[in-house]
Amino acid sequence: MSPSATRLDRRMTPRPLLGHLASAIGLWLSSRAGLTSLPAALPPWSAAPGQKEDLQAKLAAEIQEFGPERVAAALDRLLRRRAAGFLDGLEAYRRHPFRRAPPRLPVRWRHGAARLIDYGVGAADPVVLLVPSLINRYYILDLLRERSFARHLAAAGLRPLVLDWGEPGRIERDFTLGDYIGGPLDAAVAAAAALTGRPVALLGYCMGGLLALAAALRRPNEIAALALLATPWDFHAERPAQAQLLGSLVEWLPLFLGDGAALPVPVIQSLFLALDPFLAERKFVRFAGLDPGSEAARGFVALEDWINDGVPLARRVALECARSWYRDNDPGRGLWQVAGHPVRPREVRVPALVVLPSRDRIVPPRSAQPLASAIPDATVLRPPFGHIGMMTSEAAPEAVWRPIADWLRAQFP
Repeated sequence: MSPSATRLDRRMTPRPLLGHLASAIGLWLSSRAGLTSLPAALPPWSAAPGQKEDLQAKLAAEIQEFGPERVAAALDRLLRRRAAGFLDGLEAYRRHPFRRAPPRLPVRWRHGAARLIDYGVGAADPVVLLVPSLINRYYILDLLRERSFARHLAAAGLRPLVLDWGEPGRIERDFTLGDYIGGPLDAAVAAAAALTGRPVALLGYCMGGLLALAAALRRPNEIAALALLATPWDFHAERPAQAQLLGSLVEWLPLFLGDGAALPVPVIQSLFLALDPFLAERKFVRFAGLDPGSEAARGFVALEDWINDGVPLARRVALECARSWYRDNDPGRGLWQVAGHPVRPREVRVPALVVLPSRDRIVPPRSAQPLASAIPDATVLRPPFGHIGMMTSEAAPEAVWRPIADWLRAQFP
């Protein structure tokens, strides 16, 4: 049984959601204070000839025209409605009866906290080893029984083996990225190949794609194909200021995180919250208007449970990612190394597929495109989805999963 299937208790509001709520309240209050003080805060000025008037100055003029008191009252009414909608949606989520049933599937291998879950239906089918991120539970690949990427691959004649990293325990608490790749991931590749006695396809999603790429270069004789889904590479190609903010973890993380302590889930969640501070509010307001018995409501709850069921990140891995990826952009500059060995996409010698979701805000296409360009003769798929939507939306099976399955099958003549 997967511990992640039962550990989340929605009756107590999950801590990441409390953080979202607190952030939204702070943003609402600061927006209200900032907007209503614009007329007093801005000195009178006129735009330079030929220069468009500044948006802030336009706002100040409009507030002055309508009157700061009237604007403040209207803002108060709006913020109360938004807060009420957010809280209604949050309460509907907490009370929803859906609970993810633990999958009853064979575990083929274990290594410390990690294990290999077999989603295959045919023992002789070509093996695809699915590698998720270290900071999220694996079951985004199997969110609902009727909407499951892993089960879709199995129905297409492949044998998916999903790597569940588990949580950092006694063995993993001092791991680096090299320890994860050279330890459980290397062993998982060997175990997967041993099941059928032939090379396997390696498929990495998000951060898992970076790990899968490094593993494919380390064990080329056991890899038949490599698929990288929404995998970042040039961390400064888009939103460099946010990348540098994450890179600042190198300086302040050691101040409050002791040796051997993992980076807590709420901290990780707050970093992702910075990408879109009002996302939680928007989605819970929408959820409040759904029929609780609808498929859409069930899908929302399943996804939200997954989002709030995060995984702590080993301290040394967190520092390594902050320094090497976000601050120094080593992959994008061709300098990333794992355990002293360079990770060079140009040295991939197996067929490769790179999936670049065009609406991805977590891994923007401009961040992932350089990886597709660096791998020789890589096939590129650009589905019109977001980072998570490619794994959860109603249209994903036909638009994303089927092309991936078709490509994977073609690599096993």
